[in-house]
Amino acid sequence: MKRANVLGATLVVVGAVLGAAPAAAQVTVGADVGVFSDYVWRGITYTNKLVLQPDAYLTFPTGPATFTAGGWFNIEPGKYDGASDISEGGGESSLDVTEFDWWGEFNYPYQKANFTLGATGYVYPNDFGLTKDANTVEIYGKVGLSVPLNPKIAMWYDVDKIKGAYFEGSVSHTIQPKDQPFSVVLGALAGLNEGQGIPSDPNSTESFNFNDNGFTHLDLSVAVPFSTGPFSISPAVHVVITGDEATKFDKFDVSTGTLNSKDVKVWFGGTISWSKTLGEAPAEE
Repeated sequence: MKRANVLGATLVVVGAVLGAAPAAAQVTVGADVGVFSDYVWRGITYTNKLVLQPDAYLTFPTGPATFTAGGWFNIEPGKYDGASDISEGGGESSLDVTEFDWWGEFNYPYQKANFTLGATGYVYPNDFGLTKDANTVEIYGKVGLSVPLNPKIAMWYDVDKIKGAYFEGSVSHTIQPKDQPFSVVLGALAGLNEGQGIPSDPNSTESFNFNDNGFTHLDLSVAVPFSTGPFSISPAVHVVITGDEATKFDKFDVSTGTLNSKDVKVWFGGTISWSKTLGEAPAEE
């Protein structure tokens, strides 16, 4: 459910599984594997070549709510040390696990709303690129509405290395072509940074994600999900309109020795998902 490449607007990534009704909620186990042209998180390009992003999760009922816990990986399948490459792991090895994220969240549905409270940790195991010095933890909350355009607002607050907030607002619309086994999902997501920018105090030891406070990026996406047997498959294309300076970089410019800056960048890929409900549904009272 990462750093929600997500859902980021396809998501994140993992989709947390919600029971149809709290009284009938059951334990569900699931897994996803994403293959993407780039690793883009909150509009920032961390790897500008092919990445693999597997995850697994477990959802179980907790009274009127559900609790979901899982883990997510970013894997660079090649040694990305070319002149124009951006590598989260510093391009030091092939088949490199550059990041592991754990997460856990409570989901509570109420009428047409769904409320989420959770925490996630970011772990960087490499000695180059992002290292353990960047390991950190965020808490977050989300509210989504089952109304036209499915609006959602979310806030993450870093309680460890950065100590700042990041907000997202998103909408989506599903088109179901007649007599077709697939649907078309149009999405739009905007990010806002409040406190995760470069510290104004030059002596500060806090880390940062962005350059400045304010608008970070706009992510426009098109996904075409469909099912085959026990699997759900969702290819998607994302167009990112960049705002914050940290989101504009997409590769190294060899001629100038600096990062290339773009106002618009594109990334794409797909996710294969599987889930299974365990046990029998509780009897309705």
